[in-house]
Amino acid sequence: MLPINFLLFIQIILFLFITPGSPRVLVVSYAMTYGMKKTVWTALGDISANAMQMIVVTFVIGSLLIRFPQIMVVMKWLGVAYLLYLAYELYRARMKNFNSSEGDASKNSLSFFRDGFMVAGLSPKALIFFGAVFPNFMDYSGNYIGQFIILAITYVFLDFTTLIIYGMGAKKISLWLQANPKTINLVSSAALLIIALITAFVKV
Repeated sequence: MLPINFLLFIQIILFLFITPGSPRVLVVSYAMTYGMKKTVWTALGDISANAMQMIVVTFVIGSLLIRFPQIMVVMKWLGVAYLLYLAYELYRARMKNFNSSEGDASKNSLSFFRDGFMVAGLSPKALIFFGAVFPNFMDYSGNYIGQFIILAITYVFLDFTTLIIYGMGAKKISLWLQANPKTINLVSSAALLIIALITAFVKV
């Protein structure tokens, strides 16, 4: 049994995914700085955090978050702090040469996965989205677990696909900007900094 208004759900999340939020800015920045091969781990970290958020919010603490909104505030500021840290790290990073087969050893796969997981996992907007949107597409009088699985798999698949598309597009742009690699780091750091500031001033 398909979830309620399944096509509408797909349209909503596709609109969400084409909006350049912090996970996409991070993937674009990492793809230009470290290369696409390592950036895939960042995308995997993002969807892993989202999958955990879906399960926890839908089946465990959805009502708890409504009763104690302070939890969301704490998560917001933790997310802001981590975005600022990543902006500084990108500012200091050396851009990868895509014409070289050598990878950048300054970050391992686990650290890329961690960054993607933390940015997505500390986003209050993701928790709000899953708590507010998912229940509207589930019929709790039917096989709601099966419906949840369909919604979750659809979300994760489209999220990962669009993240990779963003990253591949960034790689093309970076080849054009090889002559001045520091510009990429400055722009990427500034983008993360702006998102952090916006997040700081937006009420949750």
